[in-house]
Amino acid sequence: MTNRNDIEQLFKAHYAQMFRLAVALLHDDDFARDIVHDVFASLLDSPLDMIVTGGYLTKAVRNRCLNHIRDCEIHQRIAYRYFFENEEYESEDWPDDETIERIYGLIKSEISPQATRVMELRFSDGLPFARIAVVMGISETAVYRHLSHALKIIRKNLNENG
Repeated sequence: MTNRNDIEQLFKAHYAQMFRLAVALLHDDDFARDIVHDVFASLLDSPLDMIVTGGYLTKAVRNRCLNHIRDCEIHQRIAYRYFFENEEYESEDWPDDETIERIYGLIKSEISPQATRVMELRFSDGLPFARIAVVMGISETAVYRHLSHALKIIRKNLNENG
């Protein structure tokens, strides 16, 4: 059921409904469009004998939207813990080139290889926590802890050294 012609028919039949659901959950047309397209792209990799219904597509969109919302909430918590708890933070002064170099130096010298890899996947590759967990074979909680610990080290060293 999931050959290209079938996927095209499913797309034509269900795209509008899936897009409306994603927009209702995310309140962002671009993210909604990306999520719906990702659902259809994942069908290309699905087994050929898989039966895909409108209900399946709707649930897939809903789940991906909820995952996106969860990832955003986790990202916001990390940003809050790093930036907003740091009373010396001023948006117009940070980060300058020297500070960025110090952060890279701290990452190389003070942070464990696993935490460094988590930071690379999150900030360089832009992967969500769930995907990082799969790639590294660890739980999402472990991903959060590695990132949180690394940010604490960076914050502490930056505060100590001005």
